[in-house]
Amino acid sequence: MVAAPPFGERRSLMYEFYSDTQTRATRAMREAILDIELGDERHDADPKTTELCERIADMFGMEKAVFLPSGTMCNEIAIAVHTRPGDEVICARESHIIFAESGGPAALSGVMMHPIDCARGLMTAEQVTAAIRPRSSHAPRSRLLNLEQTSNLGGGAIWPADQLHAARKAAQDAGLAAHLDGARILNATVATGRAPKDYTDGFDSAWIAFTKGLGCPVGAVLAGSRDFIADAWLLKRRWGGAMRQTGVLAGMCLYALDHHVDRLAEDHALAAFIGGELAALPPVRRVEPVETNIVLLDLAENAPDARAVAGFLKERGVTVTVVGRRRLRIVTHLDVDRTGAQVLIDGFAAVPTIS
Repeated sequence: MVAAPPFGERRSLMYEFYSDTQTRATRAMREAILDIELGDERHDADPKTTELCERIADMFGMEKAVFLPSGTMCNEIAIAVHTRPGDEVICARESHIIFAESGGPAALSGVMMHPIDCARGLMTAEQVTAAIRPRSSHAPRSRLLNLEQTSNLGGGAIWPADQLHAARKAAQDAGLAAHLDGARILNATVATGRAPKDYTDGFDSAWIAFTKGLGCPVGAVLAGSRDFIADAWLLKRRWGGAMRQTGVLAGMCLYALDHHVDRLAEDHALAAFIGGELAALPPVRRVEPVETNIVLLDLAENAPDARAVAGFLKERGVTVTVVGRRRLRIVTHLDVDRTGAQVLIDGFAAVPTIS
């Protein structure tokens, strides 16, 4: 674990397994930006922001990239650029754009969602093809395919590259654009040993988050063609995402790329340990296979419901995420370790069940 010093009054005895967004910038990350040159990103005059965007564009094999405040803005801008009001977006039912973006696709782009039920959020090319509507004056136009690497509510499942690209190609062959939500793409690359380009190749747009396993306080980068990024910049300004001296944020992101990527393997190992321990406990009915840093579990029928269990754990100093009536999500990151994991496991072991 990379320790972060406290900011004022640290929440004592609270182990945040709620999300990897709960990380705090390490001292080294903050020190890395003390002497950097700053400028106005709106005029392409902030050196670190330019460097970060160029680095991600190269990492993804794309022409250009833009720095944005959040991954949600990356997704929403991509949807708005790729679609027109009344179009339809094909995605897994578990997609972030459905469960965590406040109805943004409808509110901001006026598009419909076509959710696909698929195992762990990983659809097949055949499912994509079946979801694409024939052109008709009676139906919305199928216009965009949205995929996630890794699949968040799929339990951090990793798309096999062949399956990912088969789904992408099925959409593009039918005239749709393809967008990759790569919030945790580096979790996939660390787990498989593959390069990010192995997953982003051929996509019309893709992005990466820095506020999750990489441990930064703010920031995501969206990449695509030059024309796509020009349109993305228009929406970035329109929606209030254009900033000024973003080098203070981009510098932390660059630090994370250099120092926090390989250590994602530690998060994966800790998640696997937690998953294995929880699977043997009476309150837990099933744990999804653990591939990266997310543990997704279903509670036994004789256990309390998910909200009650989450409350029970919080009283014992541990936070987790409720993602269904009887389903919980646990996420590892650089600010939790074996000590916190044992508190979590002991908390689950103490959950009362009905015999």
